[in-house]
Amino acid sequence: MKMNWRNTAALALFATATVTAGSAMAADIKEVRFGVEASYAPFESKSPSGELQGFDIDVGNAVCAKLKAKCVWVENSFDGLIPALQARKFNAINSDMTITEQRRQAIDFTDPIYTIPNQMIAKKGSGLQPTPASLKGKHVGVLQGTIQETYAKARWAPAGVDVVPYQTQDQIYADLASGRLDASFQDAEAASKGFLKKPQGAGFEFAGPAVSDEKLLGAGVGFGIRRGDKALKDALNEALKELKADGTIDRLAAKYFDVKVVLK
Repeated sequence: MKMNWRNTAALALFATATVTAGSAMAADIKEVRFGVEASYAPFESKSPSGELQGFDIDVGNAVCAKLKAKCVWVENSFDGLIPALQARKFNAINSDMTITEQRRQAIDFTDPIYTIPNQMIAKKGSGLQPTPASLKGKHVGVLQGTIQETYAKARWAPAGVDVVPYQTQDQIYADLASGRLDASFQDAEAASKGFLKKPQGAGFEFAGPAVSDEKLLGAGVGFGIRRGDKALKDALNEALKELKADGTIDRLAAKYFDVKVVLK
């Protein structure tokens, strides 16, 4: 899972005729460039033909349609999304990025769009629980740059848990299946749709309950945007508000998730 733009000639993203300093109407936005890490099904992944697919992709396309703007997708590693946004490689992050105070120190966010539980997976019958005592001496895979990595390093690593960061979620699943990892920690829906319900995930299950920690795990996913991009933020928030009100985002979520995730 987000954004906001300031009108500048350098970006050439807005028509200049009706622009006033520091603001722009939604109609002036001609293109939205979304940064995405495309190996995190069901949020974003690639089809066998190489097409981007997933809930975040559908939401982004719906937002662009609402704004009558062109959607451009720019792939990037998850841990490099914020630096790439700041470097203007794209205009917004749309990649299941949870809003946290730590991230707010670097970038801004739209209003929250949805929220997903965070849960660990391990081999069936392992008896592992998402606690420091249970995981001591175990190897737990996390995606680099995620809230799950932040949480695991803060709450588990000091107790002797080997927290292993990876650049892609697919690499985590491969090492989990091969036995190089004892567990992995990620969004529950990503684990379910991207691993547990696939042949590769046979013999694995959710290990323990969902993990909650508002300070480290946040309270919702939004589009990440550069600080000061107020025009884009306002336009995206308005589009998201309309898409929630008319039921579009709920319908898109129903395609991918087993539980209600959309925040009103």
